[in-house]
Order: sequence, then structure tokens, then C-alpha cells
Amino acid sequence: MDHNHMLQTVKERLPENRFTHVLGVVDTATELAKAFKVSESNAQTAAILHDVAKFSDREWMKSVIVSENMDPLLLEYHAELWHAPVGAHLAKSEFGVTDEDVLNAIRYHTTGREAMSDLEKVVYIADLIEPNRKFSGVEELRQLKNQGLDVMMEAAIKHSIEFLESKNQPVFPDSLKCYNYFVQQKGKVKE
Repeated sequence: MDHNHMLQTVKERLPENRFTHVLGVVDTATELAKAFKVSESNAQTAAILHDVAKFSDREWMKSVIVSENMDPLLLEYHAELWHAPVGAHLAKSEFGVTDEDVLNAIRYHTTGREAMSDLEKVVYIADLIEPNRKFSGVEELRQLKNQGLDVMMEAAIKHSIEFLESKNQPVFPDSLKCYNYFVQQKGKVKE
């Protein structure tokens, strides 16, 4: 399925402000993909579809998580996390995406995980720093681009965890594993 058709389908499912966010993620993911030598087409596909399930019915998402044997731990955390793995399911079942890296970029765009691919990092970061995002520290995150993808990703996951802690929200284990992975890789990672 081509990107224009995907965009049109996604637009029909999202409120206008969320679709504007998706367009910002597509632009940012394309820019990051170009800078870090990641497939721009794959980055665009994942960015277009990353929030496809964002406004889906919660009971339906819960049923997909159960029927598709997704991590049952998801159901013990805020439903805000559900749209990412359910979105990956829709990307495959409805949009015909078969590239596992693209599916993982959608699946982990809210939590991150340890040992992420460069495409996964691009989509995670693009979702956080796209131009419509206005939160304290976003400019600092954007300015890390010249320090490399891993520096950006480490700062992004730290920001996400700190945000959840400030709201007294639990942190999903994949996010903690992602953070720990980057901390443990310090000095080992080549940029």
C-alpha cells in the first residue's frame, strides 16, 4: 500500500490535531532517517502508521492484545500503551506491512526497548520531538541530533521515564530495559 493511501486511511481515523502530529512525525522521521542512513521509506511507513490505533476502542484493543498473544503485562499498565502493539498488528493485518523492523518501530514507539534498531530509534525520537510538540526540554532534545542517534535516544528515554515519574505513573519494563541498555552501553557504542 502506498504512503498516500496509508495517510488518507489514517486521516479518517484520527482527530485533526492527532493527524497533524502524525504529519510532523513523518517529516521528522524522514529527516532523522536521512541524517542517520536509515531507510526513509521504512521510516515514513512506520511514522504514518504509528498512531493508527490511537483512538481505537479500549475493549477492542484489549481483545486484540489477548487474541494475538501479545505481552499480557500490557493489560496491567495504562491503556495509553496499547495503541502501539495494536497499531503494529493493524499495520500487518490491514495495511500489509511485513517488514519486521517497521512493525517493531510501530510496536515500541511508546515504550522503547533494549537493543532497538536504528529505525526503531528514529520513530521513537520523531514521535517525541516533532515540531508540534511543546514541552519543557523539547528544544534540548532536538539539538542533540549532531551528537548522534544513540545520544538522542538515551536522552529521549530518560525524558520519557522522568515524565512518567513526575506524574506518579508506573514505567513499563521495556522502557526501563531501554534506559538500562543505553547506560550499560556507554563507552561501547560507536557513533
